[in-house]
Amino acid sequence: MAAGAAVGAPLRFLVDRWARARYDAGSIIGTLVVNVVGSFVLGIAAGWSSAPSWVLPLAGIGFCGALTTFSTLAFETWVFLERREWRPFAANLALSLGLGLPAVWLGWALGTAL
Repeated sequence: MAAGAAVGAPLRFLVDRWARARYDAGSIIGTLVVNVVGSFVLGIAAGWSSAPSWVLPLAGIGFCGALTTFSTLAFETWVFLERREWRPFAANLALSLGLGLPAVWLGWALGTAL
């Protein structure tokens, strides 16, 4: 788990820095990217039934746990709600769910095919 987290946490930091440098809405773009990628990887790890026993703790719990940040998603969404910025509020939720759920499903489908 620690090895996965040691990769996931710095990767999340780098993605966030990358997004902030390129987009006005960098913070939420970075959160969206890491959450969608983490959902996909977790889907693979969870769906891969013949995987060695260390794969799920390493990739699913360690890597995805450190990479994804659903608490940040909740905070950013809450800030939009407090400011009554309805379009970013709705877009943040719609994109996170609209891309995250298909990503985990696609990962699961890929994982079960391995």
